[in-house]
Formats: sequence, C-alpha cells, structure tokens
Amino acid sequence: MLSLKEATSAKHSLAEKMPFNLKMFRGLLSKEAYLMYLYQQLAIFKAIEQVGVPSDSLKREVAVLADISELVAEGISSVKTLPSTIQYETYLKSLSSEGILPHVYLNYLALVFGGQMIKKNVPSSGKMYEFDNKNEAIMAVRQLQKDAWADEANKGFDYLIAIFEELEAHNKA
Repeated sequence: MLSLKEATSAKHSLAEKMPFNLKMFRGLLSKEAYLMYLYQQLAIFKAIEQVGVPSDSLKREVAVLADISELVAEGISSVKTLPSTIQYETYLKSLSSEGILPHVYLNYLALVFGGQMIKKNVPSSGKMYEFDNKNEAIMAVRQLQKDAWADEANKGFDYLIAIFEELEAHNKA
C-alpha cells in the first residue's frame, strides 16, 4: 500500500499547478479574486469545523473572517460562495467525525505547510495562514493520519480542483 503522501501526490501536484493557485503563489491575484478565494475557504472550514477537528489549534474560521473583514473594510466586494464550493461544503457536512479527517489533513496541513509560502504573496495580512500553536496543529493531524485516507483525500482534491477551476473562470470574466 502506498503512503498517504504518495497516493495523493498526483492530485496534489495537479491542484498546485492550477492557474488560480499559481497566480496566488506568485502574488498576482487582485484583492477581489483573493476575497473570493477567502469566501470559498470560509465555507470549507466552517463545514469541517461543524463536523469537528481533532484540536482547537486547527480552527480557521475566525482567522479567515479577519482576512475577509480586512479586505471588505478597504471597499473590496466579491461573490460569496461558488457552486463548486457549495457541493464540497454539502459533502463535508455529510461526513462523520472519522470521515472528515482526510479533509482535515488535506485542507489544514496545506495551510500549515504550503500556506507559509503563499502568505507573503497575498493581498491581505494573511491571518488564515497563522496558527497560534502550529506544532500542536500538525501533531493533532499526524497522530491520527492513516494511509487508508488516500481515496477520501483524493476526493477532496477533486472538489478543490473544481473550485480552483471555477475561481479561475470567474477571475477571467
């Protein structure tokens, strides 16, 4: 059996190379596009946190809202939640506390690790990427992590890729 990292590497690579993600990584997103992304993140984190996360140190809702508030205070506005995000949100809310864990792995560790490179390139202060106790957040996931999560984590990547496609299409419009 492949490790979780190996079994999700193809989808992980695909998600990283999505045009919207590349623009975010390079600091090329407008404030409007980034705000739209934040609304998608908020919906995902709210859905996951409603089911439950293994540690309060992971919770992101307040941090994402702080970034949103910062941009809204500057007069930036955006469509709130995209259809692809609503599909993922609905799916997440249908999962058990055990079933949600691969999505915790996928969405939260992405911020802990990859998010640190992105934070310096986003058009806000990047509160979403700041964890009060980063080590505790990582360990909360790593202690539960299973290679058997691969199929579910890849399903999460499929949802995220659809969201990035929709964000990119909306960004070009």
